[in-house]
Amino acid sequence: MPEILSLDELRERFSNASGGEMFDPEFRKVADLVFGEGDRRQAPYCGVPTLLKAPYRPDAAPSFADIDIALFGIPMDLGVTNRSGARFGPRAVRNVDRVGPYDHVLRTVPTAHARVADVGDVLFKSRFDLAASHDDIEEFVGGLIGAGVVPLAVGGDHSVGLPILRAVGRDRPVGMIHIDAHCDTGGSFEGCKFHHGGPFRQAVLDGVLDPRRTIQIGIRGNSEYLWEFSYASGMTVIHAEDVGDLGISAVIAKAREIVGAGPTYVSFDVDSLDPAFAPGTGTPEVGGLTSAQALGILRGLIGLNIVGGDVVEIAPQYDPTSNTAQIAAQVLFELLCLAAEAIKVRAS
Repeated sequence: MPEILSLDELRERFSNASGGEMFDPEFRKVADLVFGEGDRRQAPYCGVPTLLKAPYRPDAAPSFADIDIALFGIPMDLGVTNRSGARFGPRAVRNVDRVGPYDHVLRTVPTAHARVADVGDVLFKSRFDLAASHDDIEEFVGGLIGAGVVPLAVGGDHSVGLPILRAVGRDRPVGMIHIDAHCDTGGSFEGCKFHHGGPFRQAVLDGVLDPRRTIQIGIRGNSEYLWEFSYASGMTVIHAEDVGDLGISAVIAKAREIVGAGPTYVSFDVDSLDPAFAPGTGTPEVGGLTSAQALGILRGLIGLNIVGGDVVEIAPQYDPTSNTAQIAAQVLFELLCLAAEAIKVRAS
């Protein structure tokens, strides 16, 4: 930390210093990455909204040249079982400002290690056909994977996890750290197996998700009896009340143990949080994680082999304060930090 100065020393050093001028070597390094030369940055409320203020490149496909990490929206909620509206999630997250570019816990500026862009939204051939929409998502993410780009999605309902995993895990099954109120390993209902309550059962059956390398954190509510597949397949389930009992450090250690060094996907449903923190979601469950607990867990995953991630189930019309979108944007930034660090490690 910087040295403590006397009042005369403070006056001499800081009276005429600009807001972008830092004297401590560590703070100076960050300021150089954020400001460049001078102390000017675009005001957060100016310009066209994009995910995390990343450059907007909706025409980057199919080559996705000069992009390491793609942020993109999935405005689709045909798989919900209760309150619809997550189709508006990507737009709500784009409207959040002042998230990043520096993570004070991880002490990183992710855009210093990776080329990041908002590549727009998945385009759907039909706004009415759930199965066809999943095909569109898989094709879109497959293009990113084929170009060597790490996908970070903003949904949309959690059914989008299946087509994303089909693309990310097409060459080998991946592990997963899944933070949610629900295991989402249910079976077919009313003739449909593509709803948001069952993507990870199907992903395992499709051979793209390794259940022995999957941990589900924050689980709770009245649907426990639907999640038999999680236990039968060998997934590790940590209930919301267990997080408080075990402590964040123990949960992080367990997650790192389960996924190991292999390729790992991170899926974050905002209903993992107690609705006191994130009311804007389709299936709220009381007794959930705090935002601080969730961020602590995510930051504890730094250094893992992260190959993709998502933040889903943001339904802004149920959130008059915009808290849910704000938290979702921060979670997306944490995923960006994890992915950028993984790219740096793989390149070393």
